[in-house]
Amino acid sequence: MKKTYINGVGCISTQKTFDTVFLEEAVINTNENVLSIVPPVYKDYISPVAIRRMAKGVKNGIVASALAMKDANIENVDAIITGTGLGCIEDSEKFLKNILDNNEEFLTPTSFIQSTHNTVGAQIALLMQCKGYNFTYVNGAVSFESALLDAKMQIEENEANSILVGGVDENGDYTTALFKLNGRIKTDNTAPYKVLNSTSNGAVYGEGASFFILENEKKDGTYAEILDVSILNTLEENEIETEIISFLKSNNLEISDIDAVVFGFDGNMAFDSYYKNLAANAFVKTPQLYYKHLSGEYDTASAFALWMASKIIKTQEIPEIVKVNSVTKPAYKTILLYNQVNGKNHSFTLLSK
Repeated sequence: MKKTYINGVGCISTQKTFDTVFLEEAVINTNENVLSIVPPVYKDYISPVAIRRMAKGVKNGIVASALAMKDANIENVDAIITGTGLGCIEDSEKFLKNILDNNEEFLTPTSFIQSTHNTVGAQIALLMQCKGYNFTYVNGAVSFESALLDAKMQIEENEANSILVGGVDENGDYTTALFKLNGRIKTDNTAPYKVLNSTSNGAVYGEGASFFILENEKKDGTYAEILDVSILNTLEENEIETEIISFLKSNNLEISDIDAVVFGFDGNMAFDSYYKNLAANAFVKTPQLYYKHLSGEYDTASAFALWMASKIIKTQEIPEIVKVNSVTKPAYKTILLYNQVNGKNHSFTLLSK
């Protein structure tokens, strides 16, 4: 079986994660409960005529994938696999609003056509002229992991040599308002919004696009190797540690072999206990990191975590801004990522140098 290497990364997020040193310009925003993207100069990557008609998620996906391609120094890939939770939600909102405003008459289909979840993957393929396998996974909080798993299996089975895989989500005003109503997002006017040691329910929300070039050969610029990805829908709090131990065991590893663990703390007091229990017990001697205070919570936020972990393995440095505890290791060779949202959709991703 072939191995899977990350040979290029590109990330557009609520931080300046392009044209800068790794997280050097990152800032923690505690005044907003919904974080917005730090936009790149889109016209450097997309023609101004096309930009006008593109949804935010599509533009960010195109730029993030272009950055990953440039980073890996390749022109084309064998497959494009995308994960997204809500797809191009802004266009979905526009279309539904038009239905209501126009009494279901005289509708232009543009917003409807562009609101489908696979728009991002399709637009990237059109720009790249990639006629290979193109698939989009819409599986809630494990949308990105599903895409990653598909890519990894294709590389292992020798069905593809290089694959562009990514996670994209955007915020829409109406959907955000609904999320605030049902408690998914922290209540307005209750700043400061903390992600670590939060005392309120709901998460700090965000948006972003992170893309990766996965290949079956190691190069000079390789970031890391993806050892394993595992997805579980429901787990009780007291089952997590056992699951992690068996997940590591299947890769001939133990908890003591993990050089850093990346937790998906999102500020939701009701479910952050999943991470806290692990932090206080199984991983008490392991460097612990978090990231949603920088990226915000969204269905494919774990792609931002993979971007961060890849950078850490390559640079062998952990920025202070992402540390949960003060434990350090002389080298960061093996990193475990664990994420869950509202107690469901648990995912484990294992990276190695």
